[in-house]
Amino acid sequence: MNVLVTGAAGFIGSTLAHRLLARGDAVHGIDNMNDYYDVALKQARLDRLQLHQSFTFDKLDIADRKAMPALFDAHKFDAVMHLAAQAGVRYSIENPHAYVDANLVGFINILEGARHSGVGHLVFASSSSVYGANTKLPFSESDNVDHPVSLYAATKKANELMAHSYAHLYGIPCTGLRFFTVYGPWGRPDMALFKFTQGILAGRPIPVYNRGEMIRDFTYVDDIVEGVIRVINQPALPDATQSDGPRDPARSLAPYRIFNIGNNRPVKLMHYIEVLEECLGMKAKMELLPMQPGDVPVTTADVSALEKAVGFRPNTSVETGIARFVEWYRSYYLSTTARQGEK
Repeated sequence: MNVLVTGAAGFIGSTLAHRLLARGDAVHGIDNMNDYYDVALKQARLDRLQLHQSFTFDKLDIADRKAMPALFDAHKFDAVMHLAAQAGVRYSIENPHAYVDANLVGFINILEGARHSGVGHLVFASSSSVYGANTKLPFSESDNVDHPVSLYAATKKANELMAHSYAHLYGIPCTGLRFFTVYGPWGRPDMALFKFTQGILAGRPIPVYNRGEMIRDFTYVDDIVEGVIRVINQPALPDATQSDGPRDPARSLAPYRIFNIGNNRPVKLMHYIEVLEECLGMKAKMELLPMQPGDVPVTTADVSALEKAVGFRPNTSVETGIARFVEWYRSYYLSTTARQGEK
């Protein structure tokens, strides 16, 4: 299979690309390599991928209206895994236009490319953030998600609606995946685990929002990737049960599905920090802070629909996942420091 992975130099994108290559797929990656976080880390992920003969790459911005049609014209993709986006709930408050460009303009360019080139399956990243002000737990795909509490969440909800319209109008099989908090080796520096690790090792206080009264459905990246691959293999189909009565927001008469993809094992933030302390062999100094605008106290996923559809069941505990992250973090940054010292 020939697969386009957008955001290929990103955390999930690069991990997914390795798995696709390992099973024999050809992968074409694109990424604009922006400086939202450390470009050197993105380049290091990309360097590892470029060791594979079946991997090709273009430095490309999905918001580029001229370059994107040319990309789809040059390659006949069997499937697209669209992960490129401007990420981050908090940053969307500081720089809203970046989210319009990447998450809305960029997404319509992906949809148009898929439409005109006959892509067999478009899988795209949504987010648990779409649940916004919802209080019913665990979050279910069948819940109403019309009350986002950040612009980032609103753009992800918009992506779901845009994809449905293209599935309906043009018959493009579209599957949206609502990712819950993903962590693991080669992770993003703007995520909590990365920041906590940096702070603890440096002896600095780590910011703990809502005074630690947070619960997250932390999901290890390899589990996420396993679920994504299973979804790619199974294009969305029309659901005839949606012809009568109330419509399920996650299903459609069009070839369209929405799934939660998470761990289904909610973890208290303070326990997450305790496990990290144990893995590092150091105690954290904590700066207990109020809740940040746009954030929510609890995210927990009902993943029964995805399990039923593709047999997805995460099995990595936070104890195992954090230990693997710490092992990678020490290896990567110690080797980077050593390389810099040699120059």
